[in-house]
Amino acid sequence: MTSSHSAKSKPDVGQRTIADFGDQWTRYTDNSGYYGSLGLFADICEPLLSLDNVRGRTVADIGSGTGRIVSMLLDAGAAHVTALEPSESFAVVAANTADRASRVEVIRCDGTAIPQDRDFDLVVSIGVLHHVEDPAPIVKAARCALRPGGVIFIWLYGREGNGIYLALFGPLRAVTKRMPHRLLAILCHVLDFIAMSYTAASRILPLPMRQYMQMVYRRLPPDKRRLVIYDQLNPAYAKYYSEDEARGLLENNGFTNVRTHHRHGYSWSVIGVR
Repeated sequence: MTSSHSAKSKPDVGQRTIADFGDQWTRYTDNSGYYGSLGLFADICEPLLSLDNVRGRTVADIGSGTGRIVSMLLDAGAAHVTALEPSESFAVVAANTADRASRVEVIRCDGTAIPQDRDFDLVVSIGVLHHVEDPAPIVKAARCALRPGGVIFIWLYGREGNGIYLALFGPLRAVTKRMPHRLLAILCHVLDFIAMSYTAASRILPLPMRQYMQMVYRRLPPDKRRLVIYDQLNPAYAKYYSEDEARGLLENNGFTNVRTHHRHGYSWSVIGVR
């Protein structure tokens, strides 16, 4: 089932970010291979959130993109998933989950408009909030939408472990986020070749992000590796969180029993309880 609400966001960077992702996810609609697998979902969520924590639950996914996380949640046994996507790609979510439409509702809205009448067991937002200038209203709305004792799980870019990456790609992003699609796509082919060479070297040398490159990046098919790079370089806004900032995002907005996990030494998984 698909419904539509107007997106709420800042008219400058916020609206541009939504437009950027709408363009990205209507171009790259496929979630095949390890990129859309239950194995990668477990890699993202564990040890804070296990597959057993998803099975039989009613879940909201904030920022659904192409429905990749929605499909992962369904594969993990979620009873029902409400997918929230403010961009043009909300239609891609519906198309990619059409075979399980009875267990999915797709709403065109951002996270602040999460339905407040569902008593969700679980709210997830994976790879989204670090693209929002002020995510606090979304986190507050998510808390209100959860049943008492319900859980939120978020995944964020991390500042710790990314020093060299940010020094190199921070200045590059100032250029690439303004590039036309075709030129950026060509650049991603070049950068993937470099990244795969780095991955090969990391099998021998203790290079930064070695664990991620070996356990995740090299397992992706070539088109998905290039998509991962594109996803890093295309958005108008991206914030890299310290552990204190990641924890504070939940604690300062009413969540308790907040725990963090430094995933592969470069990003933060965070979980909290209403």
